[in-house]
Amino acid sequence: MNGADGGTDGGAGGTATEERFGEWVAVRREPEGYVAELVLDRPKAMNAVSTEMARCLGEACAALAADRRVRAVVLSSSHERAFCVGADLKERNSFTDADLARQRPYARAAYTGVLELPMPTVAAVHGFALGGGFELALSCDLIVADPTAVVGLPEVSVGVIPGGGGTQLLPRRVGAARAAELIFTARRVEAVEARELGLVDHLAAEGEDRAEALALARRIAANSPVGLRAAKRALRTGWGMDLRAGLEVEDAAWRSVAFSGDRAEGVAAFNEKRAPRWPGE
Repeated sequence: MNGADGGTDGGAGGTATEERFGEWVAVRREPEGYVAELVLDRPKAMNAVSTEMARCLGEACAALAADRRVRAVVLSSSHERAFCVGADLKERNSFTDADLARQRPYARAAYTGVLELPMPTVAAVHGFALGGGFELALSCDLIVADPTAVVGLPEVSVGVIPGGGGTQLLPRRVGAARAAELIFTARRVEAVEARELGLVDHLAAEGEDRAEALALARRIAANSPVGLRAAKRALRTGWGMDLRAGLEVEDAAWRSVAFSGDRAEGVAAFNEKRAPRWPGE
């Protein structure tokens, strides 16, 4: 990780900036600000999510959600061998029931924060992405993994259930029966099978998950910021609705962009055979 005065791997050129949220979460913005990277940065614990890390992750997501410049977000890890191993069970080993109850709002804010980011999100996964770690990836719109990735929701093996959205997000990816099998057996799934099952969307070369996720985010960010947010809103709001209700959601989202500055610029750019200059309005 580079500091705010020296990141050099963000985008086509220039200097990336970094903002820290506590000790273990960082947000890096590429030079033009259209792509941001939300970095899990607690390498000594393989990014296990403690109470403090959850609090900081929620704050980082709130900052990103409010930043109208950002058109796409990559969720990545600074650890070479893991994306995130889930909840910090070493911390929880000393918890009383009251401690666990007090932690819950911070955990929910962290996972909901990622899930409800209004712009498209891409997770870059390598190594272990287990329990809450995999739920963070599932909270993103797309998941890029490399061949070292091992994913799963093993919570029932330690006496709990997925509590970061897993019981709701996994069935939406792979269907109810397959999700039930994976959750009930607590099975870990390696990268190639994960791609075959639809648990991840793209397989990158080893060590290239972050680079591929950033490249995908840049392709997304070339498009209208107004259109991207409206499309995501329509997709997410329509989950679980019948077709008629979903089409009403789509129509409302279409109306929210049809008379925007971005729509006018997009049509003009197409007819003038030039790249659009999105006003983001």
